Amino acid sequence: MLTQLGSLITAIDDIYDVYGTLKELELFTDAVERWDIDAIDQLPDYIKICFLALHNSINDMAFEVLKKQRFHIIKHLKKAWADLCKAYLLEAKWYYSGYTPSLEEYIENAWISISAPVILVHAFFFVTKQITKEALECLEKYSSIIRSSSMIFRFANDLGTSSDEIERGDVPKSIQCYMHQTGASEKEGRQHIKFLIGETWKQMNKDRVTNSPFCKVFIEIATNLGRMALFMYMEMDMVLKMVKPKIESCPCLLIQFLLEY
Repeated sequence: MLTQLGSLITAIDDIYDVYGTLKELELFTDAVERWDIDAIDQLPDYIKICFLALHNSINDMAFEVLKKQRFHIIKHLKKAWADLCKAYLLEAKWYYSGYTPSLEEYIENAWISISAPVILVHAFFFVTKQITKEALECLEKYSSIIRSSSMIFRFANDLGTSSDEIERGDVPKSIQCYMHQTGASEKEGRQHIKFLIGETWKQMNKDRVTNSPFCKVFIEIATNLGRMALFMYMEMDMVLKMVKPKIESCPCLLIQFLLEY
């Protein structure tokens, strides 16, 4: 399931970031919101393939849950994907117009566009044995632990890849939004984002010990998603930069390094 999700997210992210025109992205977003297979006719060929893959894969996942738990989840899954695509579309509009949002405006969209809510919504249905109405309501509203995990994922991503992505012509990230809003230096911007990560972790720790309609397994998944993001985008990035010269001179060292790290 995670492999499928990762592949779909990567492909759709590339469509919004690289391949699609603004008009094509609006049509694709509308098709996902409607979840209507007939909407495929208005899409260009390369996006038709992506939409059909998304539509079929998510319907198959929903079918598996329906068989095992007798619970119809397609409306919850399609909402998560629609929210992600709308967040991608807003970033595309910012990019095409040259608009730099405030940090608050950026965060309100970016914690969704990092794709963590989509991942966590799917994870919820695959690890929860007793699905309750209260849990579904919290899931639908993206309760605090989902939002906190997603924000940590986003901030870690921005700290680890922001400079490279901006050089390639991407929408401003949290650091650049803070710099634009306050006149701060990049160093100060990075320090502020690290501060926000710390504050968000405090909230996540509170969420973990308070009464929750979510099962313990799901809470751990949400927590570990944040931990994984910090390692993948910050610690691992720094380690790879240190060993990059050696890896480039002998590619086989990459495999050895990953096995030993």
